Amino acid sequence: MTRRVRRRLCKDGGKGKDVVADGEREVVSCSSSSSRRGGLGVVVAAAARGGESCVVDWRTLPDDTVLQLFARLNYRDRAGMAAACRTWRELGSSPCLWSALDLRAHRCDAEVASSLSSRCGSLRRLRLRGHEAAAAASGLRARELREVVADGCRGLTDATLAVLAARHEALESLQIGPDPLERISSDALRQVAFCCSRLRRLRLSGLRDADADAIGALARYCPLLEDVAFLDCGSVDEAAIAGIQSLRFLSVAGCHNLKWATASTSWAQLPSLVAVDVSRTDVSPSAISRLISHSKTLKLICTLNCKSIEEEQAHNPGAFSNSKGKLVLTITSHIFKSVVSLFPGKVVKENEVFNECNWKGKDNALGDMMSWLEWILSQTLLRIAESNPQGMDDFWLQQGADMLLSLVKSSQEDVQERAATTLATFVVIDDESANVDAARSEAVMRVGGIPMLLDLARCSRESAQSEAAKAIANLSVNAKVAKAVADEGGITILTNLARSMNRLVAEEAAGGLWNLSVGEEHKVVTPWMLNTLIAMSDVLLAAIAAAGGIKALVDLILRWPAGTDGVLERAAGALANLAADDKCSMEVAKAGGVHALVMLARSCKLEGVLEQAARALANLAAHGDNNNNNAAVGQEAGALEALVQLTSSQNEGVRQEAAGALWNLSFDDRNREGIAAAGGVEALVSLAQECLNASEGLQERAAGALWGLSVSEANSMAIGQEGGVAPLLTLAQSDVEDVHETAAGALWNLAFYSGNALRIVEEGGVPILVRLCSSSGSKMARFMSALALAYMFDGRMDEVALVGTSSEGSSKSVNVEGARRMALKHIQTFVLTFSDPQVFTTASTSSASAALSQIADAVFIQEAGHLRCSGAEIARFVAMLRNPASILRACAAFALLQFTIPGGRHAVHHAGLLQKAGAARVLRAAAAATTASIEAKVFARIVLRNLEHHQTGTST
Repeated sequence: MTRRVRRRLCKDGGKGKDVVADGEREVVSCSSSSSRRGGLGVVVAAAARGGESCVVDWRTLPDDTVLQLFARLNYRDRAGMAAACRTWRELGSSPCLWSALDLRAHRCDAEVASSLSSRCGSLRRLRLRGHEAAAAASGLRARELREVVADGCRGLTDATLAVLAARHEALESLQIGPDPLERISSDALRQVAFCCSRLRRLRLSGLRDADADAIGALARYCPLLEDVAFLDCGSVDEAAIAGIQSLRFLSVAGCHNLKWATASTSWAQLPSLVAVDVSRTDVSPSAISRLISHSKTLKLICTLNCKSIEEEQAHNPGAFSNSKGKLVLTITSHIFKSVVSLFPGKVVKENEVFNECNWKGKDNALGDMMSWLEWILSQTLLRIAESNPQGMDDFWLQQGADMLLSLVKSSQEDVQERAATTLATFVVIDDESANVDAARSEAVMRVGGIPMLLDLARCSRESAQSEAAKAIANLSVNAKVAKAVADEGGITILTNLARSMNRLVAEEAAGGLWNLSVGEEHKVVTPWMLNTLIAMSDVLLAAIAAAGGIKALVDLILRWPAGTDGVLERAAGALANLAADDKCSMEVAKAGGVHALVMLARSCKLEGVLEQAARALANLAAHGDNNNNNAAVGQEAGALEALVQLTSSQNEGVRQEAAGALWNLSFDDRNREGIAAAGGVEALVSLAQECLNASEGLQERAAGALWGLSVSEANSMAIGQEGGVAPLLTLAQSDVEDVHETAAGALWNLAFYSGNALRIVEEGGVPILVRLCSSSGSKMARFMSALALAYMFDGRMDEVALVGTSSEGSSKSVNVEGARRMALKHIQTFVLTFSDPQVFTTASTSSASAALSQIADAVFIQEAGHLRCSGAEIARFVAMLRNPASILRACAAFALLQFTIPGGRHAVHHAGLLQKAGAARVLRAAAAATTASIEAKVFARIVLRNLEHHQTGTST
């Protein structure tokens, strides 16, 4: 049973207090004089019997308590807390709070370093990112600095590294990677050796070279050096390493220019060497055998992803079995089981080998080796995941995923974060298409990885939060994992992280929400997709909205500057997916999403951001009559102009999404004219002309936008005059149904006006439409092609044909009469495909409605229910019912049947237009005409029945 918490208002001495009762105590927020004086007071009322209220002043808290509060805050919140009063400001500068500093998520230049220098007198551990930050580190004046961990330092130079070493002579650990230090040479390595005599650990990635002189300097001047890692280095003098007599742990992973005979012989003589890592190298089996045979102190050799070693083991499984107590780890070995052998005399479960409780405080040598092994594995697995070599599936599925999750629980922060990064990396098959390996993703889920990563995302370290959020985001591309993330409360966690003031954390959290909101089939909505959109889970979208995710994403766009493309693209992409849902689209608009997205479309210069912003606006505008977002987007200042300009972008994705947005927006009358006023007709005709060899998606949206604009007479005529007919006819010849169907719709609209109809004839459009009408696999394409042909040859084009459309005043040489005969023949063929002579004969002689209902159900084209005709178009079909050509009468009746059938989206609207036009009389005449075809008669009767149905529904 849960205890109920109620809020009540009580009176005390005439002053109101809000009292929140919860069990044994009450916390009272009081407007007393004590709280007014300093703003740091709170009244706590004891609920115990006889208890009385007392005022607690936060300023009276013991210093130790305040320091504990400070220690649990990030730097930003710590600074805010320190600003509360002078006492807290002094406590906020206490040395115990500044023993470690992580600047990776912050801009660190000389000015920032100088502002922090007064607090860094006792700084021992520094983490930073980028060579600029490394150059500024000297400004911290942290003379007692013991450890520096840096990444993203590809641009680091010899001079900068030398200064860093010279200003911090007390350094015991220097770790820079994994980005290659391509500009660092042996000269800088010598300077490190000269200046840092207390150095115990040196781990560098991608050095240009480490020659004998530099390594010799390390041996001479750093007598305590016990851990050296030269990862992925250009060249390393393997013999000189043997001079570092204090060396216990050595890694040359990824180095490919070593003489392994020399290396194995000389390294075997090192008196204290405990573990060697030669992973990802071309080390030979004989070199490993030599180390095993000759080294007296060696206990562990890591040879992960070494091709020659794996081949040797495949050929001879017992190759390294007689290892004299030395453990050789390979990709093909059972690593967990093998590592258990490092704990002689102890019972350790295989899945607990990396549990620190098994070695902490019991055996320092074993603890050092296990900590080193964790670091090595985290480095190697990340590199393997990044290169994604062939043949690794068995490893990842059988033990790799388990191993990474064990490393996520490491006490070493950098190992934790690197393991999370690897989990984010190893599941990705293709970065461009964002495809993930389903088996690997689900392997992580099966072994409890989702709760573990979510726990890491909840920790107080922002660096861990960002890496955990990245892993969750990538894993969530898999639908099963996405559901597991939601079930474990991941949506709320990601939403909270999206509110972070740390850009890296917010960016990865937004990416997670983006992936969780992706639908199964479609990421963009067009009017035809809306009712068939299959969302991955409506529950997920609703959960994101309920957790405040939409507001958090909108706030992200408004918070960060335009230069931060990662966070903006992810936030806009997530909003685009959410906007595809009707209810969520309203929440996006309510949260200020329209303004935020239009702001991006207008001012951002980053193509990825622009593509997602345009896609989001397209989806917001796609819900038609369900909400007013379509109009809201059009009314936002600069929205239409920005989207029109984006159709000229150099990026195809941006052009495609902008055209899709204009297509959806054009369904609103005001938007349609606003697009035209912003130069949309010219821009979209130009886009249609340029996209003939582009992607199918761009072709469809370009044709669709012209279709939407062509609803009005002025726009339709302008499209024809701007040369829009020719590219639409080309698109109508596409083999892709979505493309030629959309082009057919645009040509149908254009053909309503006689000038355009003649242009279609002159451009050779009749054979193209005839082909569509007769052979397209899309019923909608065939239907709209037939209607376009009917418009062109119902007699209204004849007068224009006498004058022509060319600037010279004469039409191109075309055989209009021959084209007319061809068109009418194929219109008839199209109509007859929906006719069953026996059923139609029975229906024509029967007064029962069942036969008509059977025919109506059989001939109804589902997608035609989305078409909305104007009064002029309906009037034209009514007029066509009187046309001398019987096939045109049948075509008109067939079209009106489609537009009025009950259940159609705009059926009531069309029925109203027909009633206003007095169509019932014409339809009855058509149904009774002796010269009419049986199809025309039956279709006319069905339309009459539809009108009666709508009239009855309206009256009731």
